[in-house]
Amino acid sequence: MRRAKLVPRWRGKRALRSAQVLDDVVNAQVALLPQLSPEARQRSADHLAEMVMLGQAYRHYAAGWISRRELERRGKAALRRMESTKRPPLEQLTERE
Repeated sequence: MRRAKLVPRWRGKRALRSAQVLDDVVNAQVALLPQLSPEARQRSADHLAEMVMLGQAYRHYAAGWISRRELERRGKAALRRMESTKRPPLEQLTERE
C-alpha cells in the first residue's frame, strides 16, 4: 500500500477534532445501550461501532497513513452500512371508525 502524502497541519488538526467529536458522541451514547430493547440495542451498537471506526480513519488521515480520498471512501462506506441497519418504517396508524 502506498503511503499517503503529508497532510497539511490545519487539515490534520481538523481531522483530529472530528475524531474527538465522534469519540464524544460514542462515549455519551454507549451508556444508554442497556436501556434499549434488544433490537434497538443491536442497531445502536452497530452504529456506534461504525462511528468508532470512522474516528480511527480520521486519525489515520491526520497521521498521513491514508489519503483524503481513502478517508472519503471510508466515510461513505460507513454511512452506507449505517443506512442499511436503519430502523424499519413504522406502520402507519389509522383511526378506526
